Amino acid sequence: MGKKLIVLAAGFTLVVLAAFISALFQPSWHNVANIDTDKISVFLIAAGDIADCSAVGPEKTAALLDRLDGTIAAIGDTVYPSGSHEEYSSCYSNTWGRYKARTMPAVGNHEYNTRGAAGYFSYFGPAAADPLKGYYSYNLGRWHVVVLNSNCDKAGGCSDDSAQGKWLKEDLAMNPSACTLAYMHHPPVSSEAGKAPAEVLPLWGQLYAGGVDVVLAGHQHSYERFKPLDAQGNYSENGIQLMIVGTGGAALRSIGKSPATSVVRNSTDWGVLKLQLDAAGYNWEFVPEDGGTFTDSGKGICR
Repeated sequence: MGKKLIVLAAGFTLVVLAAFISALFQPSWHNVANIDTDKISVFLIAAGDIADCSAVGPEKTAALLDRLDGTIAAIGDTVYPSGSHEEYSSCYSNTWGRYKARTMPAVGNHEYNTRGAAGYFSYFGPAAADPLKGYYSYNLGRWHVVVLNSNCDKAGGCSDDSAQGKWLKEDLAMNPSACTLAYMHHPPVSSEAGKAPAEVLPLWGQLYAGGVDVVLAGHQHSYERFKPLDAQGNYSENGIQLMIVGTGGAALRSIGKSPATSVVRNSTDWGVLKLQLDAAGYNWEFVPEDGGTFTDSGKGICR
């Protein structure tokens, strides 16, 4: 009887150990969060370049969040100038931080002005994913959403053979959704000089190849919408809809010479982009600060 108990105990230990090892080495796309996946239609509220204690913009855009339901995509440079613990406490928490519980953030370049973006990862906690990576994905309604770290040197690279590149390819391949949206801080195309680093282009190419429908970015302190773009950034009827939403509250900047693919631009009004994500398509609307006059809206179908 004693030998049987020892054998059973040993067998149980092996099962537990095997389960632990299996969980430890499971690909990260097995651990995606699910948000409102029982709903056919959901809302995503997006903007980047947000909180600066010296600006009034963050409070103006936070006021919009007071009355806009939905998951919030904070597209990097969430607090200025360095993403420190103190800045999150004094500049972000009392504006956009009021909606931290429904925020899914992307890391920007200013966060890394604090070593390892420690303030960002500490403030957002598990929602910001692994501090050594800063990229993750989740399911929202019937959509799959990918959040990338466009600070390529901090993320271990953005090339196809980098850890992030390999993860992205796997994540998109395992994505069962008909519609996919991605966001990252740096845009692949921009009307503002120096705001579209070439390092992110491999990620853009993978997003195109993986059938992603919409990509959102920030970094450029303005709003800009482009024609649908292919993997090379040229117009394609079946391309990705790219929108830059760097209007979250930091000081706005004028837009330079625009490429032929740029359709709409705004550098006068702070605001957020409201997206309604349905089972086979989407609607977008730029919602300006109270008193603002700029608007942009439209709809698209998943490609």
